[in-house]
Amino acid sequence: METSVNHPNAVHPVDEILPIRQLVSFGLQHVLVMYAGAVAVPLILGSALGLTPQQMVALINANLLTSGIATLIQTIGFWKFGARLPLIQGCSFIAIAPMIMIGKQYGLGQVFGSVIACGAVTILIAPVFSRLLKFFPPVVIGSLITIIGISLMPAAAIWLGGGDPGAPSFGAPGNLLLGLVTVAITLFIYARFKGFIGNLSVLIGLIAGTLIAALCGMTSFAHVGEAAWFEISAPFAFGWPQFAVTPILVMTLAMLVIMAETTGNVLAIGTIIGRPSSQATLGNAFRADGLSTMLGGIFNSFPYNAFTQNTGLIALSNVKSRFVVASAGAIMILMGMFPKLGAIIASVPRPVLGGCAIVMFGMTTVAGIQELSRVKFDGTRNAIIVAVSVSVGVLPMSFPALFAHVSGPLKLVLDSGIFLGAISAIVLNILLNRESQSAGSADTSAPLSTGSARSEVL
Repeated sequence: METSVNHPNAVHPVDEILPIRQLVSFGLQHVLVMYAGAVAVPLILGSALGLTPQQMVALINANLLTSGIATLIQTIGFWKFGARLPLIQGCSFIAIAPMIMIGKQYGLGQVFGSVIACGAVTILIAPVFSRLLKFFPPVVIGSLITIIGISLMPAAAIWLGGGDPGAPSFGAPGNLLLGLVTVAITLFIYARFKGFIGNLSVLIGLIAGTLIAALCGMTSFAHVGEAAWFEISAPFAFGWPQFAVTPILVMTLAMLVIMAETTGNVLAIGTIIGRPSSQATLGNAFRADGLSTMLGGIFNSFPYNAFTQNTGLIALSNVKSRFVVASAGAIMILMGMFPKLGAIIASVPRPVLGGCAIVMFGMTTVAGIQELSRVKFDGTRNAIIVAVSVSVGVLPMSFPALFAHVSGPLKLVLDSGIFLGAISAIVLNILLNRESQSAGSADTSAPLSTGSARSEVL
């Protein structure tokens, strides 16, 4: 699947258009990986605001439809919108808490109004935020990618246990065994087969795990018959959006955190696919997030950013084409318009997803380790930068109750391990490697003992 980029007329793997059969197969693989996370945001918000089942279905369909559109904007792009990288888009979990707060205090109209407004703000500040790329040398990028991979593991554990930690069956031996069998199947396909089949190891693992679960009575397709054949989300289905200063400011703060995570995701994907991201790439990615978020508010959905879960799938399959992810966007659009298709995808048991997630999320961590392997540690202060930033980044994931007494805007920041890790790595790199950066071209090899520690800089 790899295309040489050394030949002057060669197409970079990220721009390669694969045959239709492979586009659909690999695209479906991405959708199956991100589906559970994609529908979680409307489910959580709908439950918190006391929406009816019909309203929650409408939110889910709208979410799938706009996720597909957002993915097409990010992967294919137009003008200065879209990173043109294999970034699959979904509703950000960071926005859940502020949206629930706004919905309870101001109503659903203010939720969608603040989403539209913060999307517009994101587009406006994209050029400014993209200039922060200079603060992301390899030591920061490697730490950030490692944090992303580690921070995903709780999601894999929750899926492996059954999906609902409060359920009596959570962590039952049957769930764990199903997940481990899925891991074994995925690894067998990946190790035994090469090329097209090997690259589909996750999809085959998901299908095989689902069939085993069906034979054991651990999943059902009954709800597929109950789903509608065709349904489309109309703009402003919950009423006209409303705009107020406080909700807009709260959502804008959430979007700043989301933009920090988008930076990490774009840099991670750029590292994995062998096309390092530039300032222009980041700016285009931010604009796409902003535009998608505005469309989300119009079509009864929420703020968007790249789904981290799919980064590991790209690393595992080594399929780097952005058109594969674009095909995943097209599939999500169809799922939003044809609920029966979405119901079939929803039949994949959570333990099966958890089994595949163990492999994929681990691959994201490996990508971070590989990036860090290119960083110079001997005679520099880079080791302490990595140690502290990774440790700080995993705090919210390792023990969420640590920040239980913090509320308001500050909690948005402290709950994001990726944001905390990025800030820690950036600040430490500036402070501890200041001498090497100021020495710059004067001395590129002075050891730490001479007082001019070298850092890896872009």
